[in-house]
Amino acid sequence: MAYKIVVDSCCDLTAEMKEWSNLTVVPLTLQIGDYVIQDDENFNQDDFINRMMSSNELAKSACPSPDAFAKACEGDEEEVYIITITDKLSGCYNSAVQGVELYKDDNPDSKKKIHVFNSLATSGLETIMAYKIKELADNGTAFDDLVKTVEDFCVNNCFLYFYLESFDALKGNGRLFNLGAKVIEALRVKLVCKRTDYGNITLAGKDLSENRIIQKMAALIQRETEGCDLSDKTIIISHVCCEEKANTIAKAIQEKTGYKNVTILKASGLNSLYASNKGIIVSASK
Repeated sequence: MAYKIVVDSCCDLTAEMKEWSNLTVVPLTLQIGDYVIQDDENFNQDDFINRMMSSNELAKSACPSPDAFAKACEGDEEEVYIITITDKLSGCYNSAVQGVELYKDDNPDSKKKIHVFNSLATSGLETIMAYKIKELADNGTAFDDLVKTVEDFCVNNCFLYFYLESFDALKGNGRLFNLGAKVIEALRVKLVCKRTDYGNITLAGKDLSENRIIQKMAALIQRETEGCDLSDKTIIISHVCCEEKANTIAKAIQEKTGYKNVTILKASGLNSLYASNKGIIVSASK
């Protein structure tokens, strides 16, 4: 059965994924004052972060239109699987759902099966879901069974933690609502946050130094994966202009867990905007 995987540009792509012939990326739009770009293959992380740091304007993003997702559904594929950033941080999920309806309205005779996955996260967790979909689809899993398996996998077998140097972009764009006023007031403390099963952000740990917070994050992941066989599981560390820190975190996690497969990626444009300079996002399956 021919299929296509569609992701928004919040998905941090591996080199392998960039070679997939059946992958379509629908880009968000990024803006700093009058500077507006698409979050696509031309995104330059270093340049964008430099612009963010030197501008008095708050960096913002805009989700793709429903038309963009409708266009992504076109083609000869019989099945289309769409993955978006959590609906708690962006309108991408709703836009994708509307796009599917537009496609169906314009193609009333189409028998194509389409499903939109709300990743309940962003970054490498979308990446992990895309690999899971590919694995199942390549093995001939029926559409409905695949959807059920991946939805369960997303909630029960995946997690995401992040450690940021600055919460300004998240705070300025109203994305810290679930952390509470007291935490926001204490943003100078080093914080580790995680995604909830509902796609929100919650505080997972805090400390006063970077070294201690890195060890705390590794300990949290150790606790998260206790009793799990991680020998064939994936962990993705996405970074914003801090590859050395990403390597340090990877080493700390591997020392405490059984992860063998660790991939370090530059964060996409949207993730770079919200994670900001020196930010780290850790996504994993268990």
